[in-house]
Formats: sequence, structure tokens, C-alpha cells
Amino acid sequence: MCAVSYLNTTPLVYGFIEGPQKGKVDLSFAVPAICAERTASRVVDIGLNPVIEVATQGFAWLPGTGIASRGRVRSILLVSRKPFDEVRTLAMDTGSRTSVQLARIVLQRKYNVEPALLPMAPDLPKMLTQADAALLIGDAALSVEPTDLNHICLDLGEEWQDLTGLPMVFAVWSGHRDVCRPEMDKLFRASAEYGLSHIERLIERESEQRGLPEWLVRAYLTRSVHFLLDEADWKGMRTFLRYAAELQPALLAERR
Repeated sequence: MCAVSYLNTTPLVYGFIEGPQKGKVDLSFAVPAICAERTASRVVDIGLNPVIEVATQGFAWLPGTGIASRGRVRSILLVSRKPFDEVRTLAMDTGSRTSVQLARIVLQRKYNVEPALLPMAPDLPKMLTQADAALLIGDAALSVEPTDLNHICLDLGEEWQDLTGLPMVFAVWSGHRDVCRPEMDKLFRASAEYGLSHIERLIERESEQRGLPEWLVRAYLTRSVHFLLDEADWKGMRTFLRYAAELQPALLAERR
């Protein structure tokens, strides 16, 4: 299986690394877009894939676990040097197509703008020299303190909840239908539950390895994101995919 190497993945895979589920899967890491490519080509059976990739690739998914938020998420930031209704270009980290589409949805529905997209490495100063606004995802966003910026900043998890009143699901374990069986869902949920039951150990380890303050890692893993999904999360996911299809009708058919 393939997982992303962001901080928000760690509780999901901890059982496979240190717990009772160790040795039951062959685990590799990559950015979200690469995980999706490996899953589509069957290099791996199951990947922790962005929900946009689940739709475009026609993947089945394991319903019990994923990465979601209910409000401020902290790890997906839209930073702009102009008022958001004046944004015409958006520099984006292309690691997650879900986050890119979320930024487009918020800008279109709330600010009535549809900026041109400029793929770039996640370096905020360079991004803002070439575009009106920048999208930061994952650890790159966590490494920035929004209140210290000299630019306006939106937390896209918070913006999504304000827009819809629903959770935002960013990624789910998914793959071809023949491998996404109920027993796999049970195994992956057990790994997540093991990770959550050892969250303090995870916080200490990830803070040290990633060079992030322990308080930030704790707040992020215990309040900003959640990992055990329910019907409200799936309603949020369905709403997101509908909005994405309305914004770009060909999006959800382009790679099937």
C-alpha cells in the first residue's frame, strides 16, 4: 500500500509500523498524486488517495478511516497579497489535487474569481513573487504561522465548513474494487485506532523528526483533523465532489 508522508498520515499507519498490524501490509510513502498513480497502475493495491483521485479514477474506498476536518484544519492555507476577490493567479503545490480544487471552489463560490493556476514548489516567498496568491499544503503549511504573515490568509478547512456546514474529507484509503473488501477496512481501522491510542508517543516522535513545536503537532493531530469517519463526513465528501464537478464538468470524467 502507499501512504503520503505528511504529518496527518501518521496515526493511520502507526499500527502498521509499530502495532499489532505490523507485517500485514507492505507500506511505502509518496506525495498524494504519486500514491494515486501507483494505485491506478496497480503498483500498490491500496493508497491513501485524495478524494478527487477516488472520483476521477473510479476507485472503491474503505469507509472507516481517512483524513478529514470539521472546521479549521491548519494544514491547507490560501495566502494572498491581494484581496481575494482580486486574485487572478494562484501558485499551487500540486501534491494534492483535492486541495487545489478546494481552493478553486472557495474562490469561485465566495469571491467569484477563477484564477489561472501556476504549479510551483511550496516556497511561499517565491510563489507570491509570481502569483497573486499561493496554496500551501501539509507540512509546508504547518511550518508557516498565519498570524506572522504580512499577507491575508484563509484556512480552507474553516472556509469549507462556513460554506457548507459540513466536514471536509481530504483523503481516504482506496483502490480497485477487488481489493477494497470489508476485512481490509477492519484492518486499516485497527491500525488507526492503535495510532490514536498511542497519540502522545506519536506527537513526541513527529515533533522531533519534523522540527515542529510539540504543541502544534498535538493541536493538529488531536483537534484539527480526525481519522475515524462517519456519515457526516461522507455527506461532506459527496458535496465536495458535486461542487468540483460543477466548477469543472470534465474533471470527474477526464481520467476514467
